[in-house]
Amino acid sequence: MTSERVQPIPRKCVLFDVDGTLIDAVDNQRRVWATWAERYGLDATEVYRVALRTRPMETFAKVIPDQDPRECLASLHELEDEDVRSGVYTAFEGASQLLGTLPSGAWGLVTSNYEHRVRGRFARTGLPAPRVIVDAAAVEEGKPSPVPYLLAAEHLGVRPENCLVIEDAPSGVEAGLRAGMTVWGVNTAAAVAGVHRHFASLREAVPDILAFARLEGSAGMG
Repeated sequence: MTSERVQPIPRKCVLFDVDGTLIDAVDNQRRVWATWAERYGLDATEVYRVALRTRPMETFAKVIPDQDPRECLASLHELEDEDVRSGVYTAFEGASQLLGTLPSGAWGLVTSNYEHRVRGRFARTGLPAPRVIVDAAAVEEGKPSPVPYLLAAEHLGVRPENCLVIEDAPSGVEAGLRAGMTVWGVNTAAAVAGVHRHFASLREAVPDILAFARLEGSAGMG
């Protein structure tokens, strides 16, 4: 009697953006940038419009090019840290169920923010934090570069093609696609260009995200 060698099914992992995907921080970000703009006598609406499309250092270069960008960044970080301590945050519906159900080691966070703020927000909303968080300090190239998502996959020991990216912003979607990953968009009325699937809300995506993660037969993952 002969038997065929059974090939193991590749492990699947889910990589989440944070702001706008798991946690609703739009009002917080708007308030932080408005306060920052007031400090420099700038129009808050215009500053926020630019900040939505660029990283902070690029924002400073566009809205206040004559100011020391390091001083601008220090001021912004001060406001953001205070907001984590005192601001009100809300997790999107479905986030708690999703993160609480995913197998340990089967997911991570990829954010343009900093890890201490992410952990602070997760603590404030009661969401469980994963062991892998790739933040702004972990990479020299942020989204839309694929580097953050590729680094997260490396930390989790998963091949890029076996990763599912959950995003809400064009730069994050581009980063996931350039990393060679499956990318689903959530929490937007219209699909972001390039996503493989679109869900109007995170809650609607929960069953399909869990199904993706369980394709490997996740028993024993730890």
